Parts: sequence; structure tokens; C-alpha cells
Amino acid sequence: MKAIFTAAAALLAAAPLAANSPTPEAIAVMDGVGDFFDALSNDDKTALARRMIPEGMIFIHDRRTPDAPRLAMVPVANHLENWLKSPDEVAEIMYIESVQVDGDMAQAWGPYYFTIAGSLSHCGINSLSMVKTAEGWKVANTSFTMESPEACADKVAEVNSHFEFEQ
Repeated sequence: MKAIFTAAAALLAAAPLAANSPTPEAIAVMDGVGDFFDALSNDDKTALARRMIPEGMIFIHDRRTPDAPRLAMVPVANHLENWLKSPDEVAEIMYIESVQVDGDMAQAWGPYYFTIAGSLSHCGINSLSMVKTAEGWKVANTSFTMESPEACADKVAEVNSHFEFEQ
């Protein structure tokens, strides 16, 4: 299944047509988020390194075992190294609920789900800290929750309600 959308269109679809339309800066940030997810699903495992700041951090709020939630902190550089060995056919679909921009820093927030070879792996909420570089907006730090597939029906339905998919 392939999502047909641009980050800007996703937020525009949710916003009333008047004063809540995203600014050009917010659209650029959403495009950077889209570039990040395109790189994540790219067969070229080095593509992700071009969309992230290697000095950044990833905070994983793992709730897949509700009685024993855990927080993992992974430097982006380590994640990128591990990503080279990640499985093929991964996809992450996120609906961007909000974007805040102040100059060269921004925050994108919203629900997502993650699949491997078309099978649901987990879902949650993404919080992406973005920085503007000479190459465009990149992910500097990210925090995300992880829920088990059994707990994902509502999030998957919520995310999918904002997109059209081609089979």
C-alpha cells in the first residue's frame, strides 16, 4: 500500500480554509518531514542519514508492554549505523496534526504507524524536532511512543482517514 500525499496537503486537509492555513514556513517543514519518511522507506539505507542531524537524539517511549514501559535514548549516529542493517520494505505513515516554526527551528507532532513488509509493527505519536539547514529541513531530535499492534486500531484508522491510498 502506498500513501498518496504531501505533508502540506495533509495539514491543509485538516485545517479550515481561512486563518488556520499553514504558512509557507510550516509547509516547508512538512515537506522536510515528508522527505524524512521517504528516506526511511527508501531501499537505499544511506538515504536516512541525509535527512537527520547525526548529533541528535532519539527518545523512544516504549509502551508495548503496558506493565513495564521503558524509555530508550539512542544517539542518531548510532541509529543511522543500525539502520544500515534494518529490514527492507519499511514504511511509516504519519498524520501531521501540528507544526510550530520559529526561524530555523520547528516542531511537527502527530500520530503514526509503522509497517515492515506490509505488516503492522507498532504505532504511536511522533514529536519531530526539525532544524533548517542549507540542504533544507532535517530531523534533529525525535521522541515517539510505541504501542503494540493490538493497541493500534484507532491510530491506524485516524492516520488513514486523512489519506488516499493506491493498491
